[in-house]
Amino acid sequence: MNFSAYPIHRAPAKFSLFARLLHWLMAIGIVAMLFIGVGMVASVSERHQWLMQIHKPLGLALLVLVCLRLSRRLIYGVPALPADIPAWQRLAALASHILLYALMFAMPLIGWAMVSAGGYPVSVGGWLLPSIAPTDASLFAWLRGAHRYLAFLLFATVLLHLAAALFHGWIRRDGVLQSMTRGR
Repeated sequence: MNFSAYPIHRAPAKFSLFARLLHWLMAIGIVAMLFIGVGMVASVSERHQWLMQIHKPLGLALLVLVCLRLSRRLIYGVPALPADIPAWQRLAALASHILLYALMFAMPLIGWAMVSAGGYPVSVGGWLLPSIAPTDASLFAWLRGAHRYLAFLLFATVLLHLAAALFHGWIRRDGVLQSMTRGR
């Protein structure tokens, strides 16, 4: 399914400033989350609790941002890829974007469910959020494994996305990378 197949408005010629800001805020946030997550699981010191206090609100912020980003994408569409891109590359781009969006939604929701299943209070910035999973040790363990393995998949997908962007910017020089960096 093409995210831009049925935009409410005609597909834009370039990404808006708002779309670019959402993209780069999320890119920074996701990379930070991946490294914070590695730091959390590698530490049993007081640093673990400090990292957790950063990880939870950042995860919630990323969930809100991905909701905004997908809404914007569905309403306004995205700029078309250059006409000379082969069909297999178009399909790969679509598949990787669908995977990225799925992971950007799944990771914070699975993390929230994991904390809920562990019986821990889900508080962010002093607000107590509702539990979204029953307290259950086996569910907690399963969600923790899912969160870890999906984080690896997210990291690999981000690297693939970066590699494709650099391919478009440095080798093809077709304006795809510039559409997200400068809006051209």
